[in-house]
Amino acid sequence: MPKKNPSPKLDRRKFLAAAAVAGATGAVSPVQAATATSPETPPRPPSALPPDAHVAAAEAGTPDVPPYANEGRPGSDFMVDVIKTLGIKYMPANPASSYRAIHESLINYGKNTMPEFLTVTHEEVGVGMAHGYYKIANKPLLTLCHGTVGLMHATMNIYDAFCDRAPVIVLAGNDMDAAHRSPGVPTVHSAQDINAIVRDYTKWDDTPVSAQHFAQSFVRAYQIATTPPYAPVVISLDDGLATEPIRDYGQKLYIPKFVATAAPAGEQGAVREAARLLVNAEHPVIVADRAVNTEKGIALLVQLAELIQAPVVRQRGRLNIPNTHYLSRPATVIPQADVILGLELTDYWDTVNKFVDNNAEGVGTNSSRIKDGTKLISISTLQLMTKSNYQEFQRFQSVDVPIAGDVEATLPALIEAVKYALTDDRKNVVAQRGQSIRKEHDKGRDNTRQAAAIAWDASPISTARLCAEIYGQIKDTDWSLVPSSGDVSGWPLRLWPMDKHYHWTGTSGGYGVGWGCPASVGAALANRDEGRFSVSIQSDGDLMYVPGALWTAARHKIPMLAVMHNNRGYHQEVMHVQRLSNFRNRVANIGNDLGPIGTSIMNPDIEYHKLAESMGWWAKGPIKDPADLGPALKEAVAVVKSGQPALVNVWTQPR
Repeated sequence: MPKKNPSPKLDRRKFLAAAAVAGATGAVSPVQAATATSPETPPRPPSALPPDAHVAAAEAGTPDVPPYANEGRPGSDFMVDVIKTLGIKYMPANPASSYRAIHESLINYGKNTMPEFLTVTHEEVGVGMAHGYYKIANKPLLTLCHGTVGLMHATMNIYDAFCDRAPVIVLAGNDMDAAHRSPGVPTVHSAQDINAIVRDYTKWDDTPVSAQHFAQSFVRAYQIATTPPYAPVVISLDDGLATEPIRDYGQKLYIPKFVATAAPAGEQGAVREAARLLVNAEHPVIVADRAVNTEKGIALLVQLAELIQAPVVRQRGRLNIPNTHYLSRPATVIPQADVILGLELTDYWDTVNKFVDNNAEGVGTNSSRIKDGTKLISISTLQLMTKSNYQEFQRFQSVDVPIAGDVEATLPALIEAVKYALTDDRKNVVAQRGQSIRKEHDKGRDNTRQAAAIAWDASPISTARLCAEIYGQIKDTDWSLVPSSGDVSGWPLRLWPMDKHYHWTGTSGGYGVGWGCPASVGAALANRDEGRFSVSIQSDGDLMYVPGALWTAARHKIPMLAVMHNNRGYHQEVMHVQRLSNFRNRVANIGNDLGPIGTSIMNPDIEYHKLAESMGWWAKGPIKDPADLGPALKEAVAVVKSGQPALVNVWTQPR
């Protein structure tokens, strides 16, 4: 039992209320200070003159309030102890009153280490950084959100993380006790069930009502988030619970031990059937999307592909297989397949079907990409977590062998089953198939280089040249293309040799604009700890959603190179409007193209290099002449190597 303090009782709710009252009543108002008189100074009217010492003290000084009476250990201190057991390195968050108690405990009691508080200027930045960090480090981060409005700000990037199956731990500040919370803004920012805002696109949530409940919930949340299928989790953090002394109700507090859950592997009978189909196929094809995100996973996928000499189609969720490997092939091989193995596909239906949105009413036509009789196999965790409201699960596709399980956990068993099923006759067939695939791969590389040379000297600069010039400057570093929002026609995947999981981190999942910049900063944070060079291709429209992420990178010394894909418009929407105009014969009727109306980011042109400079970055631009691009990038690379973030603003072709 804690020793009772003989001083008068004062809980933290009353302490904070007293602070607010003292701050209001003990201050000298600016008007009073400005009109005060003394024998030495004549009266002066209120003006824009600098305030005197009394006003400065009232506005910036510490309120004169009674000292906190130590009635016991504050709840937020224990919460910090719980968080520290899980080895969370960073906590990107925007400061807020609804979680002020744990904020104070983290930086004072917790010494601002494990996790370290990283200041962000928007809740969407905090979640995006955690998402990007996971893509490199394969570990989740914690972020905090302020009440209803803060969680609403965070929703877009929480949805992106959910669609991308990325674990993010979210604590949402709340003040549930209506009888004690302050009126006005604190009440407006509170909710009966704050987690309802994001429940449709998080894996799990809880609202702890005691310190022990918080310990169990936080460890459980971490375990759920990091068990495939990964996804964000959210815990409502009650201000009263965090602020007031712990009430243990006669039970000794403890922190549950975290033990990582083994990833679910596919059922052995189904795995053996998949192996039989793959071994006996004449044209097996592997299609991988969010399949593997580790060096071990990439090695396993390469081993399987080489065993059966099957081409691997890399969709854009993860790198999956080195793009330099001769079995890495484009989607044009899918129509030839008699057996397709889909690995954690976001959209199996679209993989084997073709949809064309081809008329003005938005009604499209469907056709099959595959031959009749093609056998379909799926290894995926999609069936293990599907929500009903948001449609990220895509159209339903029937498959012949559906295997519910994590790809990386299932691959070892599948590899062994394939080895067992391979006869000498089939080994000969497999070897001949591999020789043919290798020839096609070599021809494809030559075609890619020829395509990249088109419009090499164009101004604005072609996206192919943009990407080629970037790689020319970073190729001798241990580089990582961190999350990038710029749609540059896939040129990095086509031109840059990628064989490490951190060379390509995949897309956002939900394709929400405003993800690229904060996610790239989070990924660069993870790379900083590993000594890698981070580069992102940053689109103009995406950056303008949350440009404050640039400040966080400068403030916390996160080195990275951001190269602007500044095409001065929302180009996808330009194409949508132009396409509909053609359907409806608008261009013929009007005589000119009005597609840029409502989609152009010009007049005035945004000077992104100046925006970056204002937030502490080294920056250069705008680069319009392709001859100037290489030298500008060389300068920027040197700056990043010195430990600073750098941005090069490049005027580019639309895509």
